[in-house]
Amino acid sequence: MAEPEAALRTLAYNVRAARVRAGLSLDELGRRAKVSKGALVGLEKAQGNPNFATLVRLADTLGVPVSALLEGGSAERVRVVGAEAVMPLWRGERGSEARLVLTTAGPAATEVWRWTLEPGEEYASHPHQAGVTETVSVTAGEMVLVVDGAEYPVGAGETATFDGDTAHAYRGAGSGTCHLIMTVHLPPGPG
Repeated sequence: MAEPEAALRTLAYNVRAARVRAGLSLDELGRRAKVSKGALVGLEKAQGNPNFATLVRLADTLGVPVSALLEGGSAERVRVVGAEAVMPLWRGERGSEARLVLTTAGPAATEVWRWTLEPGEEYASHPHQAGVTETVSVTAGEMVLVVDGAEYPVGAGETATFDGDTAHAYRGAGSGTCHLIMTVHLPPGPG
């Protein structure tokens, strides 16, 4: 089976399993996540190509990390993830991209993301569920973090953190590519 096809089957299985665990019908999940029932039916049949924003809305609505929808199970004590194993979940028109590297296990998971932002390119995010905290550490270059309409410049060697339950965006600044590591700290899931 081709790698994209296998990934889509894993996503389909994980979305359906999380929906069933949450006790939601397709109609209710669609209403809460603002995703059409037809798109959900297709997704659960491993058809279609959901975009990054749709995956984030589904994960937030289901109360799981994005990676819980994308990854197969892992029983390994230590996971080492190589750069070639992580496909971009978002690509901007100027070459910016976001890659979900991994998600930690446990009752309050943390997603680890690797981003590059080209000057002037922006990714706007919808508000996440209450209790989500994001931390952005710039390793090279400059960016502007926009939280609830206010702009915060963040340069190489600087780290910013904020509650992710409000509108926010990440924009490349300066004259070169901005490289950053982002962690998304999720609230404990239903126990």
